[in-house]
Amino acid sequence: MNSSASSADRIRFDATMVPASMVHLRREEALYLQPDKLASVLESPARMARDVQGLLKVVSAINAIRGLIGLERPLFELILDVIPAERGAIVVIEDTGGLLPPVLAWDKRRPSGCFPICKQMSDRVLRENVALLSNDIQQQTGAAPRSAVVAPLIVFDRALGFIYLDAKSKDMSFDAGHLHMLVIIASIAATVLENARHLLALERENQRLRDEVNVQHAMVGESPRMSEVYQFIAKVARSDSTILLLGESGTGKELVARAIHQNSPRSQQPFVAINCAAITETLLESELFGYEKGAFTGATAQTRGKLEMAEGGSVFLDEIGELAAPLQAKLLRVLQEHEFTRVGGTRVIKVDVRVIAATNRNLEEAARQGLFRRDLYYRLNVVSKCMPPLRERRKDIPLLANYFVQKYSAKFSRRIMGISEKAEACLMNYDWPGNVRELQNAVEHAIVLGSTDMVLAEDLPESVLEAPPSASAPTSEFHAAVREAKTQLIRGALAHAKGNHTNAAKRLGLNRNYLHRLIRNLDLHHV
Repeated sequence: MNSSASSADRIRFDATMVPASMVHLRREEALYLQPDKLASVLESPARMARDVQGLLKVVSAINAIRGLIGLERPLFELILDVIPAERGAIVVIEDTGGLLPPVLAWDKRRPSGCFPICKQMSDRVLRENVALLSNDIQQQTGAAPRSAVVAPLIVFDRALGFIYLDAKSKDMSFDAGHLHMLVIIASIAATVLENARHLLALERENQRLRDEVNVQHAMVGESPRMSEVYQFIAKVARSDSTILLLGESGTGKELVARAIHQNSPRSQQPFVAINCAAITETLLESELFGYEKGAFTGATAQTRGKLEMAEGGSVFLDEIGELAAPLQAKLLRVLQEHEFTRVGGTRVIKVDVRVIAATNRNLEEAARQGLFRRDLYYRLNVVSKCMPPLRERRKDIPLLANYFVQKYSAKFSRRIMGISEKAEACLMNYDWPGNVRELQNAVEHAIVLGSTDMVLAEDLPESVLEAPPSASAPTSEFHAAVREAKTQLIRGALAHAKGNHTNAAKRLGLNRNYLHRLIRNLDLHHV
């Protein structure tokens, strides 16, 4: 018997195989057959006893299904005791997400290659949910006719697949008893296979949840979008691939980078972060690669760069999109060859670091425009993840806000009990263009300026209070009235100044930039 790795290429659906005649049997007719009818089908008490004993063995084997491939050989050997065929297959046509193999095929003659399945019979079995038997299947190749018996694997009135057995007609033929036995076996197998699939799916989900729970990180959030981030960290941390983190500013890309390092085999080695946009090109080169003594004015000693300092660990390059072209070339060499030279030096230095890069720019578009090296983009974009903006995970806003309340109340030695309902409504209503970083600043602002043991709406920054109301977060009556009063004052001032913002700002006693912000927040662009 051939027990090599199971795959779909072990069978071939052959449309040229034509059964001259077929016997069909519906599943319910086989499962609810009366004893007297079963006796007539099985011809003799001796055969009935033999087949019932064989059927019990098959059922016992099927009920032991856990790893389906490991069960392949004993399962087919037991089926062979009940239905003497030369070869056969269990074919699963439903997408099981890789939980079950699509084909388990066997042939007691151990031939190489696949064997053909009568497409006409398999199509009818799946279409009508009936079992079929034919002892005269003609083959276009001129080979001798074959016999085949096919039964559907039915679960909840849908076909999961089918069991197909065949043999040379001149050697043997199948009868009604074989057809009945295969229908019974297929009925039991279908239920067990479906249960096995659900069990494997639950185990896979449990493993995913365990991996997610075991991920160490400093992030706050329970929304589905953040669960995706935790799953991503759990998956990529074990590898050594270069990571590219995308997303708006303030979404927590550095926290994700630190979590990837913390959960990786490199966790005991350094994690070094550098912001490529915060340092000039000349200084950044020295920061990254180090420099030799005398390389430039003030270089009084040989100095290691961030890459050397991170040896064995991880380097986080934030705002990688701002990296100057010469430095892009040097970084590409690090990613390709794991080596570089210090500024002013000639000696090649080998380095073992994992690079995690982040940007809020569209690097693919920048590469297309020639603003970023295309080869470097592809080297960085081995595995990427786009961090969700805060407006797409509003469920996390109260969690984050309360976390920052605890942080800053401790920092400023203030006893804060929590956030008022109206203040929370304002937080939920705002779109947070600056994401988590802006929310953090807003809470710090409220803690510093507040005077009660609760964070009140009036303690929040004006940009949060003046945000247009959303359908999901109605503004309080007080703030609605304040908003309307500001709107009318600005409309009146602009009308009196005939649309001149500078004159309108003077009339209102406001800074012109502040007036522009009010107009934007109050959605008065059309005024």
